[in-house]
Amino acid sequence: MVSFEEQDKEYFDHIIRNLSDRGVQLDDIAEIVIFLEKDYIPGLNTEIAIHAIKKVLHKREAQNAIMTGIELDVLAEKGLLSGPMQRIMRTDESTYGIDENMAITLASLYGSVSVTNYGYVDKLKHGILAKLNDKSTGKINVFLDDLVGAIAAGACGWLAHNESAVQEMLNQ
Repeated sequence: MVSFEEQDKEYFDHIIRNLSDRGVQLDDIAEIVIFLEKDYIPGLNTEIAIHAIKKVLHKREAQNAIMTGIELDVLAEKGLLSGPMQRIMRTDESTYGIDENMAITLASLYGSVSVTNYGYVDKLKHGILAKLNDKSTGKINVFLDDLVGAIAAGACGWLAHNESAVQEMLNQ
């Protein structure tokens, strides 16, 4: 039987690999976190932002959402979904809100600060989110753009809820 720690590492490594394969690095997500939190956490840097991102990426509910969303994007890109679902994913149909619902659920794991940050960054399409949302590339990132925004928002929530730990890291 696989231990929780072994499974967590497997899932985390799988997510990091899939994000990278889809053109997303932790530094890209950290840039969004810093953009969102720079006015609230003076001195916030990439190292601390990535620490918070990794906290999100080790949360099982977040892992499940991220793996599911990326898998659906990949299957759609390969044309492996059924007719209506394939069309919805290919066109990123505007009334298809399951991607946002999944992202909001992920963000809500870290409280209302994360949900509001997710909504803001989803609307703004800051940083890597603009690239992921660009339909002219031929890539299908229906879920990925929202999930990356939610990961960043979740990291913002983690930072807000762990203020003393963040201050310790900043003072080192």
